[in-house]
Amino acid sequence: MEMFGEFFVEFMKPFFKTLVEIIEYVIMGILKMFNVVNYISIIKEYSKWFRGLSWILVIFTVLCLLAIIALIIWGIYFLIRRRIKYKKNLHKQESLLDEVEKLNNDVIRLKKENEKYLELSGEVEYDEEGNIINKTPEGESRFFRLTRIDKEMENYTPRKMDDNITLEQFCTNFRNYAANELKLYYSIDLIRYFVAAFASNRLIILQGISGTGKTSLAYAIGQFLDNPSTIVSVQPSYRDRSELFGYFNEFTKRFNETELLEKMYEASYKPDIYVSILDEMNIARVEYYFAEMLSILEMPRADEWIINLVLTEWPNDPKKIVRGRFRIPNNMWYVGTINNDDSTFMITDKVYDRAMPINIDNKVDPFDAPKTEKVHISSAYFESLFEKAYKEHPLSVDVLNKIKEMDDYLIKNFRISFGNRIARQMQEYVPAFVACGGQEITAIDYMIANKILRKLEQLNLSYIRDELDGLISFLDKEFGKDVMVECKSYLQRLKKMA
Repeated sequence: MEMFGEFFVEFMKPFFKTLVEIIEYVIMGILKMFNVVNYISIIKEYSKWFRGLSWILVIFTVLCLLAIIALIIWGIYFLIRRRIKYKKNLHKQESLLDEVEKLNNDVIRLKKENEKYLELSGEVEYDEEGNIINKTPEGESRFFRLTRIDKEMENYTPRKMDDNITLEQFCTNFRNYAANELKLYYSIDLIRYFVAAFASNRLIILQGISGTGKTSLAYAIGQFLDNPSTIVSVQPSYRDRSELFGYFNEFTKRFNETELLEKMYEASYKPDIYVSILDEMNIARVEYYFAEMLSILEMPRADEWIINLVLTEWPNDPKKIVRGRFRIPNNMWYVGTINNDDSTFMITDKVYDRAMPINIDNKVDPFDAPKTEKVHISSAYFESLFEKAYKEHPLSVDVLNKIKEMDDYLIKNFRISFGNRIARQMQEYVPAFVACGGQEITAIDYMIANKILRKLEQLNLSYIRDELDGLISFLDKEFGKDVMVECKSYLQRLKKMA
């Protein structure tokens, strides 16, 4: 054991001795760096050769040194402050989630206590399977708003539609209408990106810095279609789908209908295009309150877009709610706006893959636009324009092969893949963008940058930094130089973040 002890000391001695030396060198280096006496002695040593202008340069040199020291101190202070701020925001978000979870548990507990109370008081009965048999005053409907829409639709006559506009005319007229009537100014490419997104996705995400007109764009298209968009102001407390559709209140025996559900029900009667805005959708976790909709809208057949609103069927329920179930209308699109800052949640891959993100980072200077009238087109005609574009401007085999090669390259070098879903979306989006008046390569560039390369943010950027240059070279080789501008610009931003 004595020999082992001697071995252990001798074996560990080089490591700790070197560690102590490093610490001593660091401390001595810092002391030498801030040794004012040494700097003064150097000035005194050379002062006998200084004259007029030389002293000015000496003073300038001293100020430069002080500026460098101040910059280092400020950088350390900034990093510490940023770290503290991040910790505070993280703690604040965790506290908010804990509070919301506690409130949800309280709601569940109160609901169970209410059911027990109703059972004891004889105001509730159960069927053979143990489900509650709801009671309501005779002749009244628990869906007040939806039943009112049924009555309004009894004498409804669809308005005349102008189903003769092309997608290119639609984009031009929409841009002019927004500028002339609403004083909202957008580039024609942004309008094309936005309109083409209706062809490939039911959920469109407008993202960018605050004040660039994200909500205004979604609002403007509702005005242009003469069917105002429904605005849902998402709240931090949103935890499940009841925030969107409403819920049945056991106390009042009424279904608390939301404005969004009301608009959905109205859309199921009419042929018009409907747009619903989820304003600041990532102020709460999107997967919590919109998860069911994401799954439903992925189903290929619109007759499968069904949600369960209530468990039982009542005789006086609205006409389009059958056995407590309602079919989501296929003439409604959902536009979410997001701000990426410390007060919001990150949008996950599950959401991004099922949506079309549109970046709005720049403001457009006001321009003169001719007076433009609103359009009245049906949802069926709108979708027929996309189907026509799909047939007339399909992606070429050459482009599809290049996209396949890019998928293989990303798998080999970055271990990421975009799968069949994004490939299908690209085949629908790009032809629509071309029909809107844009170039095929511009749409491909935009789709790859925002739907595929975005996945690189999940990786360790400092680790893949050198690989990004190889990806830029690959894009130049496959698609040509000075072509994939959006992709290369995005990759350059990632390199700066690394």
